[in-house]
Amino acid sequence: VSGWQVGDRVTTPFICACGSCPECLAGNQQVCPNQLQPGFNYWGSFAEYVAIPFAQVNLVRLPDELDFGTAAGLGCRFATSYRAVRQVAKVEAGETVVVYGCGGVGLSAVMIAAAAGARVIAVDTNPAALELAVSYGAAETLSATDGNLGAHVTFDALGSNDLVQQALRALRPHGRHVQIGLLPDGVQLDVSRLIGQELQWLGSHGMPAHAYPEMLAQVAQGNLNPAALITRTITLAET
Repeated sequence: VSGWQVGDRVTTPFICACGSCPECLAGNQQVCPNQLQPGFNYWGSFAEYVAIPFAQVNLVRLPDELDFGTAAGLGCRFATSYRAVRQVAKVEAGETVVVYGCGGVGLSAVMIAAAAGARVIAVDTNPAALELAVSYGAAETLSATDGNLGAHVTFDALGSNDLVQQALRALRPHGRHVQIGLLPDGVQLDVSRLIGQELQWLGSHGMPAHAYPEMLAQVAQGNLNPAALITRTITLAET
């Protein structure tokens, strides 16, 4: 590996790309057909040492001011949400955004969309999660939605058949739905509405290493605060 040395402060996407296939060469490492994922394809990163395949492609240099705890939280949740909100949905100021599922990914999406100037509605059945959503910028919270909310963009951050149906019904014509959570088999969509209302269904899967600097710059400028998403820290022995 060139350009890196012992002691460098780094992180990596959870999708480790090969760097040489057509998708990687086009800059789409997040959909690399040869991808490896720590904790899925091989030993994960709750360890003192972690092997990173194709490190030249997958290492991300951390700014000195970013502490390791916050960097660890970027992992799947914050980086995945950043790309979904800013680079896939391309959320703009003034748009109405509905986020379904307020776990780590969903709460990150709430924060990022609110920072982009969107009016964010957070949806979850857990009151504590909704309280956190408000603290991260949600303008409104709901336990469920029923019908058209006039949303420009909806996100399913959980992966639920029921939430997907709610999300599609919440969209205005030409609205954009972004699917982040993995769905179970057998989900049926109202394709007639997708066509008739000219809705967009967009998938979003992680974020490649080369896209991290934009997100890290937003953190450095104080526009985003992923450290606020950390509610507790544990030792390696507790994992």
